[in-house]
Amino acid sequence: MSHTDHSTHSADHGAHAASHAADHPLVGHLVPVRILVSTAMALLVLTVITVAVRYIDIGEFNIWVAIGIAVVKAALVATFFMHLKWDRPFNVLVFVGCVLFVVLMMAFCVLDTSQYRDTQYTGNAPLAQETLDANAPGAPIAQQKTDINP
Repeated sequence: MSHTDHSTHSADHGAHAASHAADHPLVGHLVPVRILVSTAMALLVLTVITVAVRYIDIGEFNIWVAIGIAVVKAALVATFFMHLKWDRPFNVLVFVGCVLFVVLMMAFCVLDTSQYRDTQYTGNAPLAQETLDANAPGAPIAQQKTDINP
């Protein structure tokens, strides 16, 4: 291939690349502003709900409500802000798999806490309570939980 053949080839390649640039935008997908604003507003509302749930005492269910809201928020971010809705199905599969593994890990952690329930204290730790009694009489007394069913 001579020098002139190479420059002709480069010119053809440049014209070919220019024709593809017209067909393909610089980014993968342009999301309408309406969808982005709606998603942002939904995230703000869910954040307000998360903060409000903190002040409502529903026992141990509080953490599950907060985690559920966090999962919904993560799904909104991944779906619209990270463009998973318009991406390859394999990427959605990877995202769902990751979420499932995190849920599995959290479930194992929750199962593990039941083994330590009989060693939990309702007040201060005994050594801390001794120090408080010596330095601050009338401080709360640490009591070991005995009424919790495993």
